[in-house]
Amino acid sequence: MATVRHRPEALELLEAQTKFTKKELQILYRGFKNECPSGIVNEETFKDIYSQFFPQGDASNYAHFLFNAFDTDHNGSVSFEDFVMGLSTLLRGTIQEKLNWAFNLYDINKDGYITKEEMLDIMKAIYDMMGKCTYPLVREDTPKQHVENFFQVRQTHESREVYDMKGLFRDLY
Repeated sequence: MATVRHRPEALELLEAQTKFTKKELQILYRGFKNECPSGIVNEETFKDIYSQFFPQGDASNYAHFLFNAFDTDHNGSVSFEDFVMGLSTLLRGTIQEKLNWAFNLYDINKDGYITKEEMLDIMKAIYDMMGKCTYPLVREDTPKQHVENFFQVRQTHESREVYDMKGLFRDLY
């Protein structure tokens, strides 16, 4: 059985769609192909790769949310194009582009709102990823407390328990 390989779009097209140079794209592609020889990465492989950056904790939940943010067409895999488009936004995007990307990460069910539950899921995943060896030590209720504080500040402006995109951006900037 032959291995299916994904070939990226022409580098010139990716260069036009991202804020990377052709040389940077070539370097990124070499690294991507080194970790993902097929040219695409599934969620389990993504989690394995991501967990190498956070050996002191459990990065699997956060990597799941991150994978879903990179998998923009929701086909269960991240191609090189998906990866560099997201990376371009995160590294060189405008404030608005970065906020949109972050909002997409936190809006787990993609309904255009961030609920307390969604934010708590992300916060717990971040704390799990950082591990128990942090200083100062993190109490078990810290993620919930951070979310409660965030929503309490928001509720002084509105009495809703969700954030819509415009409200979130207005409060942040």
